[in-house]
Amino acid sequence: MTGGMMSDLSDHFPLRRGRTHEVFGPGALGFAFALAGQMGGPVLWIVEAWRSDQINPVGFSLYLDVEKLLLARAGNPDEVLAVAEEALRSGAVTLVVLEVSQPLSLIAGRRLQLAAEAGKATGLCIIPEGMGSNAAQTRWHCAPLFDPQDSTLQRWALKKNKSGTLSLWDVRWDAQTRRIIVVSKAGERPGIAGAAN
Repeated sequence: MTGGMMSDLSDHFPLRRGRTHEVFGPGALGFAFALAGQMGGPVLWIVEAWRSDQINPVGFSLYLDVEKLLLARAGNPDEVLAVAEEALRSGAVTLVVLEVSQPLSLIAGRRLQLAAEAGKATGLCIIPEGMGSNAAQTRWHCAPLFDPQDSTLQRWALKKNKSGTLSLWDVRWDAQTRRIIVVSKAGERPGIAGAAN
C-alpha cells in the first residue's frame, strides 16, 4: 500500500473505461466476470486457439447474462492482440477480455490503450504473474480466501495504478445484485476467530 492509506474500492472498480487493465492470480477469472457483470454490456473474450481449456459461459451465469458474452479463439498471440485492438476501437462491446500467454511489449500495450480510448471501451488482459505491461492503467492480483461461511470470498490487491493509490480489499460477489461487496477483514468477520482454532 502506498502511504498506508486505504482507498474506497468504488474509486477503482468497475475499472476505468477507455483504458486497458491487467489481472493475474488464481482469482483472475472471477475478477473478469465480476467486472463484466457490473459493466452490463456486451463482452468479447479472446483466447489463443491452442488452449485446450476454455471457459463455460453457463458456469458464470451468476455474474452476467451469458447471451452478452462472445467467445473468440485466435491463432496466435499476435492475432489475439489484433482482434482485441479492433474490438476496443470499434466501441461495439463494453469490455474486451484477452487471455495472454506471453508478455505484452510496450508498443502492443500502448496500441491497446489507444484503441480503448478511441472506442471508449475497457480492456482487461488476464496475464501470467510477472508478465505485465508498463502501458497498463492498473494491475490487480486476485486470489480466493478461505472462509467456511463464504466460498465466494476473494482478496483483490491493486498492485499498479497510474492514477496513484495502491490498496487491497476483501470482497465477495453478490449474485442477486450482481455487485462486488467489500467485507471486513478476516479478524473482524463473525465466526472466523472460532473457525481458526
